[in-house]
Amino acid sequence: MPKKIVVFSLAEELYGLDIFDVHEVVKDVSITKIPETPEFIEGIINLRGKIIPVIDLKKRFGIGKRGKSKDSRIIIVEILGQKAGLIVDAVHEVIPIDENSIEPPPPVTTIDTAFVEGIAKTDDKMIIIIKLHFLFEVNGKEMLLNTSSEGTKERS
Repeated sequence: MPKKIVVFSLAEELYGLDIFDVHEVVKDVSITKIPETPEFIEGIINLRGKIIPVIDLKKRFGIGKRGKSKDSRIIIVEILGQKAGLIVDAVHEVIPIDENSIEPPPPVTTIDTAFVEGIAKTDDKMIIIIKLHFLFEVNGKEMLLNTSSEGTKERS
């Protein structure tokens, strides 16, 4: 059975997330900065009364700085039981990918291969499939959980 992925772009490259990890896609909304967080944590948003930390994937992957455009979106995902927003340049489509067409990442890519599940090949493009749970390993995971709990405390 094919795996369905949400295809999005960052710095003119195509990336994908398993559709089961994606809760929704929202237009770029106002982000409140949080002091003393890692550079890749852009801040927090209030999404229907819930405080959600937002991560700039370009910064996290070390592939540039955020360039806001009319196509920018925030993909709301769940990581380790915590919702988070991922800033991307654009969301394109949901496509089925045959799991046999996903190859391991080559040792040299534009991002750390620890974040990459594999490279999906379609007829006309290649899509970097992201390992979502690795985005917040070690300090990042702790920071995501701390950012979320701080936001919740402020609302109480």
